[in-house]
Amino acid sequence: MNNKKKIFQSVLPATVAATIISMSTCSMAADSDPIKVGVMLPFSGVYAGLGESTRNGLKQALKEQGNSIAGRPVEFIEMDTEAKPARAPEITSSLVDNQKADFVIGPVHSGVAMGMIKTIKGKDSIMIIPNAGANAATGAFCQPNVFRTSFSSWQTAFPMGKEAYDMGYKKIVTMSWNYGFGKESLEAFNESFTKAGGEVIKEMLVPFPKTEFQSYLTEIASINPDAVFVFFAGGGAVKFVKDYDAMGLKGKIPLLGSGFLTEGTTTAQGPAAEGVITTLHYADALDIPKNKSFRQEYETLYGKPADLFAVQGYDAGQLIVDAVTATHGNTADKAALIQQMEKLEIDSPRGSFHFSKAHNPIQTIYLRKVVDGQNTVVKVAHENLEDPARGCKL
Repeated sequence: MNNKKKIFQSVLPATVAATIISMSTCSMAADSDPIKVGVMLPFSGVYAGLGESTRNGLKQALKEQGNSIAGRPVEFIEMDTEAKPARAPEITSSLVDNQKADFVIGPVHSGVAMGMIKTIKGKDSIMIIPNAGANAATGAFCQPNVFRTSFSSWQTAFPMGKEAYDMGYKKIVTMSWNYGFGKESLEAFNESFTKAGGEVIKEMLVPFPKTEFQSYLTEIASINPDAVFVFFAGGGAVKFVKDYDAMGLKGKIPLLGSGFLTEGTTTAQGPAAEGVITTLHYADALDIPKNKSFRQEYETLYGKPADLFAVQGYDAGQLIVDAVTATHGNTADKAALIQQMEKLEIDSPRGSFHFSKAHNPIQTIYLRKVVDGQNTVVKVAHENLEDPARGCKL
């Protein structure tokens, strides 16, 4: 039997033997090589907390799989963007060209996102955006290898227009910082509100990052609209809501906003936030089994409550897990991997979602009201809302 085996081996054409050896080596490499996940988030500076939450959620999703997908270990390569757009091309190139990352997760800041997208165009890595909401990312600058597990600015504000009109508000003042995301939010609200029959009687744009709001609030009081719709976030949102209350407007003119007005800010806003109404794709108290289990595990792992940014990072991790599992661990064929990602339904703590042709989540947006310091769900404002992806050629 051994002699026959030797005879067979001796007559096997050298080219065929070489091919078999090569295929075997590639297979072994694919089975044992780590799946490289580049992480581009702010770990210092003003958005460091958001970066940390996003990373925590991402790692939680992969810890649930034992940090291994289809038998392959996961390797993280973390880079601090510092939320500086100027750093985006250099860091992205390092992860894509030098580190050969299979996936690049990031960023938080929309300006950084646009720099990343331009750099990753045509590359052999897949970018997953876990927060930045610039419409263009899955609109005019959409690409086959770019997905988003968060939102577009349009999605978070558009549903509030009709909701505001249905609540009886016919004449509204809108207000935001004078920068991309804020202006996009006001445009989305205006689109829906005027379509329903309402009128935006004044739009106020505040120089970013100015937080001196008194003169604007005085003008709002003199106009006396039916309601006010705003986009502010972080420290600016805290200051605006407290000033709105201190100026005596809270009990006279209802305050509405894109969800970031009260997302992660209600503790600092205190009683001033009570009754503020917003629209967003998540609320801490969502009565969904997946949300309850996610939040319990997050607090066990990290010793603090999960937030929206953790959810979006978690879903970026779930997207990687589900896609790589569907391709049986093959990350070399990026076209096949992208095709699987496009088909997936993500079982998210926010409620399940899938992707539009432009690779933006088609997801439910909730109407929320601050009650006892917590964003509570009043109703579904828009189920399965798809961003219009204006300018996308996919």
